[in-house]
Amino acid sequence: MATELIPGKKMAFADLGRVAVLGLGKSGRAVAEYLIPQLGRRVESLTVYAGGATEEGLRWAEAARRRGAEVLFDTEEVKGAFRLCVASPGISQFSDFYCSAQAASDEVISEVELAWRESAADAIWIAVTGTNGKTTTTALACHLLKEAGFAACAVGNIGETCIGAVAADKWTHYVAETSSYQLASTVHFAPNVAVVLNITPDHLAWHRSHEAYAQAKWKVLENLPCVEGAVAVIGAVNDETRAMIRQLKAAGASRGFSYVPIGAKGGLSQDMRVVCGADNAAFVDDGVLTVALGGIEHALLPQRQLQLEGAHNRENALAAATAALAVGASAEAVTAALASFCALEHRIEPAGTVAGVACFNDSKATNVDATLAAISAFDPARPIFLLGGRDKGTDLAPLVAACNTHAKAVVCFGEARERFLEAFGRMGAPELEVLQAGCMEEALDEGLAVAGAGDVLVLSPACASFDEFSCFEERGDVFKALVAQRAAAAGEGLA
Repeated sequence: MATELIPGKKMAFADLGRVAVLGLGKSGRAVAEYLIPQLGRRVESLTVYAGGATEEGLRWAEAARRRGAEVLFDTEEVKGAFRLCVASPGISQFSDFYCSAQAASDEVISEVELAWRESAADAIWIAVTGTNGKTTTTALACHLLKEAGFAACAVGNIGETCIGAVAADKWTHYVAETSSYQLASTVHFAPNVAVVLNITPDHLAWHRSHEAYAQAKWKVLENLPCVEGAVAVIGAVNDETRAMIRQLKAAGASRGFSYVPIGAKGGLSQDMRVVCGADNAAFVDDGVLTVALGGIEHALLPQRQLQLEGAHNRENALAAATAALAVGASAEAVTAALASFCALEHRIEPAGTVAGVACFNDSKATNVDATLAAISAFDPARPIFLLGGRDKGTDLAPLVAACNTHAKAVVCFGEARERFLEAFGRMGAPELEVLQAGCMEEALDEGLAVAGAGDVLVLSPACASFDEFSCFEERGDVFKALVAQRAAAAGEGLA
């Protein structure tokens, strides 16, 4: 790789040479659109490995070829010699296709890495990762920064692509939701603040093992020592992330950056300064969200004033607040902005009321751990939970135990129905009503049939949506539409 850098950028090489782009999804197309105008200048040639041919892809390819790019469809191997390859997150680093790109390229990186390199030298980056809670934390952190007066943009898995936002050249602060897929192909990516919320088993088909999945997540910390004043914000309620906190504490000053634990093993009410002598901490002190950072303790917002349900969202709020404070937002601005932030779509989102039953759309809960967060979010109410979809094959024992404690009833539906029913039949409590349905619409009606006025009903499937829907967003939208229909039939408007 050529070493001459463009002044005023993080790490943008003046000569990118021959470049390959793997994939023509959202990020792949954004990378190609960024690089095509630079053909003949920084880019010697651009080859896009576009995957399977679609009508839309073929139209784009025709226009891209006229502009000088090479676009290849239905190829199983990367051939030739490239100085740089930018891989889309859908392509596993363990796949033969990715490995062929490594063999053919000096360097294989993700779109997040490219965007960071191409961003202004003084740009501020907050990277948010974790198995659950990333999107809410990213959106909330961006909201806090905007309300504090910064030109902030939410990028990555949420909102605009990272490279698209950098190309727009109008933001000073980037809050990036970074998946394990994206982080796996980072090399020099060095955010000012790295947030790791939690790590539990997920995406094992892509990463091949939990160890590889976790290793990809932790890459977000790898280059923090290169950034002056860098801060890691890490959830301490989760066992795996708490183990990393112990490692960071043991490393002392040699780690090269500060860290802020959120809560502790006993929950969010615990202050890790007291528990184990940490320098910083984020916690709930007598009902008030509190962040101790750099020797200053900020008592922010009473948790009852948050417009977000559940302990997991209090943790997300603490993470976002800590990140915002770490890059210079005032405590006063953060406090006011925390109070004004509303729940995101498909994340324990109020969906309306049917005959006095409050319905919530938590379609984004595509794994057991996400649903566990929702199950405890409504205490002391005992909701009815709709569970099902395409099964991820994870351990259901924690889900059954949580429903035994917190739920009035569960309705198992979709492809996962039989395995879920078997788990509840084997481990469920006698007083927990366990129902079944073929599809989500039938599950809603089964749940409403056993609910009474004042009850809560929650779609929090713990499964992927692909047995019945194209994505969790479609599943959530259909659920909300069905609730609206039932509400209208019952003579109620939306709550």
